[in-house]
Amino acid sequence: MKSTAFATKILILPDIRSAQNVGSLFRTADACGIEFIYLVGISPTPLDQFNRSNPAIAKTALGAELTIPWKKVSNLSTLLTSLKKQGIQTIAIEQSATAIDYKKVKLNYPVAFIMGNEVDGLPEKILEKVDIVAEIPISGMKESLNVSVAGGVALFRMLGI
Repeated sequence: MKSTAFATKILILPDIRSAQNVGSLFRTADACGIEFIYLVGISPTPLDQFNRSNPAIAKTALGAELTIPWKKVSNLSTLLTSLKKQGIQTIAIEQSATAIDYKKVKLNYPVAFIMGNEVDGLPEKILEKVDIVAEIPISGMKESLNVSVAGGVALFRMLGI
């Protein structure tokens, strides 16, 4: 897989449990011009250890998993430290007392967007490491959006698509 050496728009998916969500986020990333995806921890990958296609990702990604370079990494904290040393702005899409409205975020390229786990979101220790925590306001009875929907809402708005 390609490196992030020339990527200006990166998506990081740590500990996403659902292959369908990963596939959907690949497809959304393609639509938004994301140039590289990191799959962290337990997040499923488009290829298994035998280099076979993951059918659940392929079904929802519709080929985007074949066109966006990606890399599997084990540790999010280490990845964030590396990206920050490269001068990459890091933005977590997460609900937090320190979050700002996602519509008010000013991007500085290159930029990496981090989406949280479907149940637990991103841990506080990770939120402390990022440059910006951006929150999508919720008006209904549910406290959050599905991770793939939140990714679409945030990426399209923040990237000006």
